[in-house]
Amino acid sequence: MDFNFTEEQSMVRDSVASFLQDKYDFDTRRKIVSSDAGWRADYWKAFAEELGILGASFSEELGGLGGGAIDNMIIMEEFGKALVIEPYLGTVVIGGGFMKHSGYAGAASVIEGIVGGSTTIAFAYAEPQARYTWQDLKTTAKKDGSGWVLNGHKAVVVGAPFATHLIVTARTGGAQRDAGGVGVFIIDKSLPGVVTRDYPTVDGNRASEVYFENVSIPAEALISESGLALVEQVMDEAIAAVGAEAVGVLRKLHEGTLDYAKQRKQFGTAIANFQVLQHRMVDMFIEVEQSVSMTYMATIKVGESAAERAKAVSAMKVRIGRACKFVGQSAIQIHGGMGMTDELAIGHYFKRATMIEGLFGSVDHHLKRYESLSFDAAA
Repeated sequence: MDFNFTEEQSMVRDSVASFLQDKYDFDTRRKIVSSDAGWRADYWKAFAEELGILGASFSEELGGLGGGAIDNMIIMEEFGKALVIEPYLGTVVIGGGFMKHSGYAGAASVIEGIVGGSTTIAFAYAEPQARYTWQDLKTTAKKDGSGWVLNGHKAVVVGAPFATHLIVTARTGGAQRDAGGVGVFIIDKSLPGVVTRDYPTVDGNRASEVYFENVSIPAEALISESGLALVEQVMDEAIAAVGAEAVGVLRKLHEGTLDYAKQRKQFGTAIANFQVLQHRMVDMFIEVEQSVSMTYMATIKVGESAAERAKAVSAMKVRIGRACKFVGQSAIQIHGGMGMTDELAIGHYFKRATMIEGLFGSVDHHLKRYESLSFDAAA
């Protein structure tokens, strides 16, 4: 199997890396995180117009550059290295994924807004009682003439403070945890009855508690009325993309720890010369490289059958989750207490790695999912 990137993919990586190196250094990122807005809308416009990366993963028929999941992987890894806050995951990977796979009548218009940088999307799927069960929904969408009325509460909607639109899962029929009756809607966040409570997350991002209070939405807001399989497909693509972001974070954790160990001296010698720390940093390197391999595999398999895609993604998420914990904690231990100070980049990478560890499913959740899929296939 050929794991080499095409010339176009290498150009995308180089252009993104160059932009972030020039304009998204650690000090700039700290200022973005601490600002009132919490992101840089002008950088988002630059991603669209200067770099063109917001269209990299869409087909040419939809106004993109003809790429796919591998392009998302390349971009997300570079974003992980720079701890980019801007909502690429929610808008391009998740929002774009729903548009590409649903057959939604308004997909071309939404993708045009994404590619042009005018549309930003947050995925409102999580509810307080549901944990990682995507179909466990108390939020309801009830028919009202030709449209719908939406009521409910979505928790920790990452990127919602920046979003122009929300993609919302809601129960259109059946019981609370039924696989059927899962509706998926795209709505303007400014609609009457949409109430948000915004707050910062531990890794420097922004999220919202989103409440829907008798929100009237038009018929054309419906993406799918039986959308669980669609949600699972898009979520698996999102998990693969998060794996790529984690690879970028893990690389920086390892590189930063190695550089620090060469400079920090104890007993008159650099701590990088201590054999026990050398062994620890080699173990960190192995975790990083295994994560790279598993991310490549998952990204390649997102286009295969639902079972093969899910198995590959869950296997990757287990590897990524364990690596984030081991590499992140090892980096902090080798740095000592200063590793958690706000002034040192390593602590910010550790916080993002810790968030990724549980994002879209913990290690235990994905182990159980992989086991279930494997036994089903064996039977």
